[in-house]
Amino acid sequence: MAENKTVDKEKYLDEIEDSIRTIGVLTSGGDAPGMNAAIRAVVRRALAKGLKVRGIRRGYHGLLKEEIIDMSARDVSDIIERGGTVLQTARCKTMRTEEGQQKAAAICKKYGIDGLVVIGGDGSFAGAQKLANLGVNTIGIPGTIDLDIACTDYTIGFDTAVNTAMEAIDKVRDTSTSHERCSIIEVMGRDAGYLALWCGIANGAEKILMPEEKHYDEKALIEDILANKKRGKKNYIIINAEGVGDSINMAKRIEDATGIETRATILGHMQRGGSPTCKDRVYASTMGAMAVDLLCQGKTNRVVGYKNGQFIDFDIEEALAMKKTIPAYQYDVAKTLAL
Repeated sequence: MAENKTVDKEKYLDEIEDSIRTIGVLTSGGDAPGMNAAIRAVVRRALAKGLKVRGIRRGYHGLLKEEIIDMSARDVSDIIERGGTVLQTARCKTMRTEEGQQKAAAICKKYGIDGLVVIGGDGSFAGAQKLANLGVNTIGIPGTIDLDIACTDYTIGFDTAVNTAMEAIDKVRDTSTSHERCSIIEVMGRDAGYLALWCGIANGAEKILMPEEKHYDEKALIEDILANKKRGKKNYIIINAEGVGDSINMAKRIEDATGIETRATILGHMQRGGSPTCKDRVYASTMGAMAVDLLCQGKTNRVVGYKNGQFIDFDIEEALAMKKTIPAYQYDVAKTLAL
């Protein structure tokens, strides 16, 4: 009896897998190191299961323009070590409209795409959710250097980006010490301060400014800079998140108030580039393969995540409803270590 149940289960899984014949994959929103590893994993995992794979260039924008290509194992050779995304990416306002969503679903059906893997952030997942509601099987993979997707402890690209920023800040500190300067270093993070927090701890910054704080006391900051100078400190490093911004004007105000030469350095899009770290390659590859497996299991409207050391999946609607905050203990540690 148990043997018959096993046979029935295998038959059922085979039937599900047979219902998925072609998988599409796209990258959407901001690019992140490791996206190519995820693309490669989607393509090769799907091909290993006997499925066809179609790559969609330039995200949802390319989907609506029907920029769709067939992909082979050779097409993803030698891309795992490359930053950016070989499929390219773009933002698409039309996908936010009902007309755009219906057109995208129709194009998926036209090209025989039974399952779609979307690599991107919350905005990309919102588009995937709309497609799922219109009958397109969709799985999301979190790809963003901001680490701001609440359902997962890991997002593709963060590890590489934070290491890129850390190394750049180390170099700025060297020259800042030589000239006894105050340096304001702006990292990416329009709405989330994870890059700023991690760099603040890793680089031993004296102050971390994050969008989650809303406001900061510039008078207290200036007083702290002067107090540090009296104690004989040769430099003062401020890590400023993009969402706080105003780094150049802030530098001018601090220099005027303290008499200490103050420079602003905006790291900008260099944080998005570069060869991905081992972690970003391995985790992105695992998530890409898992997305294909989920589609073959008949799942849709899901997001792949990483929680408590395990790769898991969430309902997209549930994932989008979650809120993520800066860990209070970690921020308290950062402030204590900066004394």
